[in-house]
Amino acid sequence: MAISTDNTLSPGSSGNEALTPMSASQRSFGWHDHASLWFSLGVGLLVMQVGAYLMPALGTKEAVIAIVFGSLLGAGLLGWVAKLGADSGLASAGLMHAVYGSAFARLPVILNIVQLIGWGAFEIVVMRESTVAIAARSGLAESATSPVWMAGATLLWGAVVALLISGSMVRVVRKLIARFALPLVVLSLLWLSWQFIGMANAQGFDALWNRKGDGGMSVLPALDLVIAMPISWLPLVADYARHGRSGRSALGGTWLGYAIANAWCYTLGVLVALTLPSENLVAALLLAQGGLIALSLILIDEVDNAYGDAYSGSVSAHSLMPRWGVRQWGFIMAIVCTGVAMVLPMHSLEPFLLMLSSVFVPLFGTILGRLAFGVDAAAQLARAPKANAVPIAIWIAGIATYHLCGKFAPDAGSALPALALTFVLAYVTRPSTRAV
Repeated sequence: MAISTDNTLSPGSSGNEALTPMSASQRSFGWHDHASLWFSLGVGLLVMQVGAYLMPALGTKEAVIAIVFGSLLGAGLLGWVAKLGADSGLASAGLMHAVYGSAFARLPVILNIVQLIGWGAFEIVVMRESTVAIAARSGLAESATSPVWMAGATLLWGAVVALLISGSMVRVVRKLIARFALPLVVLSLLWLSWQFIGMANAQGFDALWNRKGDGGMSVLPALDLVIAMPISWLPLVADYARHGRSGRSALGGTWLGYAIANAWCYTLGVLVALTLPSENLVAALLLAQGGLIALSLILIDEVDNAYGDAYSGSVSAHSLMPRWGVRQWGFIMAIVCTGVAMVLPMHSLEPFLLMLSSVFVPLFGTILGRLAFGVDAAAQLARAPKANAVPIAIWIAGIATYHLCGKFAPDAGSALPALALTFVLAYVTRPSTRAV
């Protein structure tokens, strides 16, 4: 079977590329490519909005502690799964099949597709509302809630995602993201950070730094909320990392790139909440000097998040129905995400994030426990049964642990106990066969 370098099947070939290891000769991503991609994907208005959710429940110092440690841990898990993808050449669906079995793995793959449709729709909603807010601020739209502008902006950004999905993923990452979008978004983040730090100084930085929370959240649950954002990318990361030339560069680039972006955007969200408290993050950003330009640049970068959701969703869908290629599924994903965005209100983000964490933290805790430290994931995939009972039971136990901790020990957090349990159980019960 021939596979092209942009991870789509060559004309006339047959097979399931999502479940076929990518050969070393087809891989082109180095450390810089991984770091650029995951820094860019880590930056987003959604991340800033979640950062704003930490206030006023937490004090400023507690929020910063949760952001730093949550970003390092969450991005570290992301990098670890990236290493598995680069070492094995398998997409995320392939890793799931290798651990859970060729038939049962369809369940987490379908769950992944559902969550990617949700994330893709959320990204289009964010871009839509930002676009209309910018248009209203510029005097082009009569209001920030204009139905005509809302519908037009939704269709516009959906069309942009569909256009990008028609091209090569490798070229999108190496040319559009690394060379064009990344420098612009770094400049916009630097500018916004400078502006809001200046506002914090004007309001009394010491008072804001020592501000106490109202007690609505402790540090460990806040850690869950910070980890939730990188965790949401776990089912996607191997789809890109399999293009990496080495597992070490995939681990380092992904970890560093995402950790910096996640911590920066969460902290910026906290700064905005402290200096310009508002239920509308976009409106608050527009109030900063130069905020219109900075927000426009971040909005451009937001496109790659929606593209990432659509591309990875198409790889997962192709693993279920390989008769349709990745690009065909990509168009379908873009259309479905756009349709959902037309009717999706922007609310209830925090429960959505935590619900996803409750499924994917134990899912990938089990995958890491089974495949980390030298296990040949491709060989495991080749001899996988239809359903692997032990990993399935561990995953279910991890989901139960996550929700039980949230109900009976909320101050202890949920993600870390579920992750630790599933990783340890999966590690001590895994087969002894290792890569040679």
